[in-house]
Amino acid sequence: MKHVEIAIIGGGPAGLCAAISAASSGANVLIIERNNKLGGQLVKQTHMFFGSEKQYASTRGIDICNILINKLSKFKDKVEIMTDTTVVGMYEDGVITAMYKEEKYIKIKSEAVIAATGAFEKTLAFPNNDLPGIYGAGAVQTLMNVYGVKPGNKVLMVGAGNIGLIVSYQLMQAGVEVKAILDAAPKIGGYLVHASKIRRMGVPILTRHSVKEAIGKEYLEKAVICELDEKWQPIEGTEKEFDVDVMCISVGLSPLNELLVMRGCEMKYVPQLSGLVPLRDENYETTVGNVFVAGDISGIEEASSAMVEGYLSGLCTAEKIGYKHEKFEELKNDYLNQLDDLRSGAVGKHILEGTKEILVN
Repeated sequence: MKHVEIAIIGGGPAGLCAAISAASSGANVLIIERNNKLGGQLVKQTHMFFGSEKQYASTRGIDICNILINKLSKFKDKVEIMTDTTVVGMYEDGVITAMYKEEKYIKIKSEAVIAATGAFEKTLAFPNNDLPGIYGAGAVQTLMNVYGVKPGNKVLMVGAGNIGLIVSYQLMQAGVEVKAILDAAPKIGGYLVHASKIRRMGVPILTRHSVKEAIGKEYLEKAVICELDEKWQPIEGTEKEFDVDVMCISVGLSPLNELLVMRGCEMKYVPQLSGLVPLRDENYETTVGNVFVAGDISGIEEASSAMVEGYLSGLCTAEKIGYKHEKFEELKNDYLNQLDDLRSGAVGKHILEGTKEILVN
């Protein structure tokens, strides 16, 4: 049995910031990451971030990853890192179980846990949606930005949110032809600055459209799309066919929450937060004592918000087990204000509405 003070499950933006914050408060931290390197989604994000200077605005995600890892290295006497390690269980007695490189079974006992497991990509149901050449947007980003592999030559992008728009632009930068971007919603979900850039490059963005079927024998050869009516139903006779060898599905994310359910945290389905999320207090502590959350596991947002939530959760977790930062109140108020700023305006309205449904005293 391995004993630690704070176990952080997930080494993405939320987990890294939680570790920095907890370690700077004086706590000993263990980061458990299933991949072979830290950074989570940041390692594949070559676009520049929005937000403010505190969330590294105008800095590329891959560079933010390195900034956070460098910050973390200043607390190497307080932080232990286990990569290639997948947490498979959280139990009522506080024990965490994990598999190291799918070979070694490990038991970990901690005083507190921060779950920062992130999210998984949603998909669409249509005939032949399992053909080779049909990817999630995250997989396409990984192929291009991590491994330098072009996924194909002609792409149909499904989803006009920020991820769909950004990945479309990255595909074009890599020399891939984006035939069209479609979205079932009546209007574009991503920032207009991204959409305008795409349209200037001659790519049509088709709202109220969805995929009817994929065509191909051993791999994707064609995609058939159609228009949707106001009840989101296909309109017969509106089919369009595209010759493509890649279909990129970017229709949103869902919180990766199975470990919290297993641990017995009280959960609630909140559409504004994109799925089943834990009830929590202002300090990001769930209904199970000393189990905290940060990032997309508690509601899908931008990585900027995940980082701030990580800092806040790490600060409060450390304080809960007896390591109160000398600037605790000042830092906590700053992080809460940063989150308010990030969620201000029309873009963050649904996040604020969803958050009201999960906050507990």
